[in-house]
Amino acid sequence: MANNHFDVNPTTLPAWQELTKHASLLKEKRIETLFAENKLRNSNFSIKHKGFLLDYSKNLVTEEVLLSLFSLADQALLKDHTAAFFAGEKINTSEKKSAVHMALRGHKKDNYRSEGELIYGQIAYSLSKVKDISSKVRNGTWLGSTGRAITDVIHIGVGGSDLGPRMACQALRAHAHESINIHFISNADGSEILATIKTLDPETTLVIIASKSFSTLETMLNADTTMRWLQKSLGLKNPQSSTHVIAVTANKQKAASYGIDPSRTLEFEEWVGGRFSLWSSVGLSVSIYIGHDNFTHMLDGAREMDIHFNTAPYEHNLPVMLALISIWNNNFLNAHTCAVIPYCERLSLFPAYLQQLEMESNGKSVSLNNESLEYATSPIIWGKTGSDAQHAFFQLLHQGSHFVPVNFIGFINDKTSNKKHHDFLLGNLIAQSSALMIGRSNEELPMYQKQPGNNPSNTLLIDELTPSSFGALIALYEHKTFIQGSIWNINSFDQWGVELGKKMTENLLDTNKSLEFIDTSAQYLSLYIKEHTSS
Repeated sequence: MANNHFDVNPTTLPAWQELTKHASLLKEKRIETLFAENKLRNSNFSIKHKGFLLDYSKNLVTEEVLLSLFSLADQALLKDHTAAFFAGEKINTSEKKSAVHMALRGHKKDNYRSEGELIYGQIAYSLSKVKDISSKVRNGTWLGSTGRAITDVIHIGVGGSDLGPRMACQALRAHAHESINIHFISNADGSEILATIKTLDPETTLVIIASKSFSTLETMLNADTTMRWLQKSLGLKNPQSSTHVIAVTANKQKAASYGIDPSRTLEFEEWVGGRFSLWSSVGLSVSIYIGHDNFTHMLDGAREMDIHFNTAPYEHNLPVMLALISIWNNNFLNAHTCAVIPYCERLSLFPAYLQQLEMESNGKSVSLNNESLEYATSPIIWGKTGSDAQHAFFQLLHQGSHFVPVNFIGFINDKTSNKKHHDFLLGNLIAQSSALMIGRSNEELPMYQKQPGNNPSNTLLIDELTPSSFGALIALYEHKTFIQGSIWNINSFDQWGVELGKKMTENLLDTNKSLEFIDTSAQYLSLYIKEHTSS
């Protein structure tokens, strides 16, 4: 499909002009007033779908705004772009790739294709290898070089090859194997990998090296350190060829040249973007930790959200509504930052995950037609779990000078907690969303105690945190990100902005190169470090 097939500048669309007028008229309106004007606002401005409730009533939106947002989606060709997305067409235009990660959780009857070719067979084969290895590690039949069963797994990756599996294991720790521990290493800071291996028994440790290219600097640095540890501890000449090491990559040749046996290399496809790779072989550590049946439930939950997004009308569509409300706040109410507050400690990594998902995907300023944009794209995503966040930065949300929409996320039932704790937690969620909207303006109060209120928020309530609902939650935000990128007329599936820093680091570390290629400040800092490095 031609690169400019979906090239629609949203600011030229009639709906964009309508929304600009709506924003001007609503500028002085209070959200509370909208509730007073519509007694059914709670039910009219919420969506229920299979254990999910999205309440978006505490936003500065009206029926007229919603209709214009739906028109914007249509005029920006969202339905056509979605059809191409699910058909496996090359919507990643700069790299000429499809981005059909939904196929990783699809069933055979879904008939997913990439560039016209059916891909279920290769995905099913990869998942069968994940299941086989996971089962052997969990039941104690995957043995190390000395014949002992695995008790610890080190997952080495970075970015999408780390954050997704790390978050999933933390979120679903209630389903963890009773005697297998997972350790995630991503940062190039050597203290992390050195401190980790110091506590482990090499005879019972399995190392998973997850890298799409199998050349990512941080990952290979940590992998090399771990291989030296195995070599020294176990007396293995080539530990990477032993049963202590598994590769997960799209570059099987590179893994083989590193010395990893092809039988212990799990592949995933080039069209799987790193931040969408949780559902692929990259999820091996998750399958080991929570069991493959639960991993499959996670995939099925995500698939259910895929079907919902692809079939539900806009007004009943969870990802569409989340995306459109975000565009309204970002592009028309000038809220260029968004806080995400899960009231569940097991989702403490969720804000960080969304930072990569949304800001790496939509942190772009160039259109599909390779032209500079004159409108905002991805807002800055940040957050922390409640109720800790209330004692950290909620002061700014309530009384600061920045306009920050908030996404509250909560689980109605929690078998891992007790009623007293959980009631307190959900009570805080509801109270904070209410306080942000209502504020406090009693005339008798001193100015420093007053709170303006009128801060918008969404509340997403989910019946319970299970593998299935977790999968659905992640897929919900994946599709939200795609929808926003589609309407903003950008490519959500490349990340060229990451490459320059990588290249400069390589050059800086190359001892054969002079420092003349870098700026004078960088030269100064580099020389200062050399002069003050202890021998």
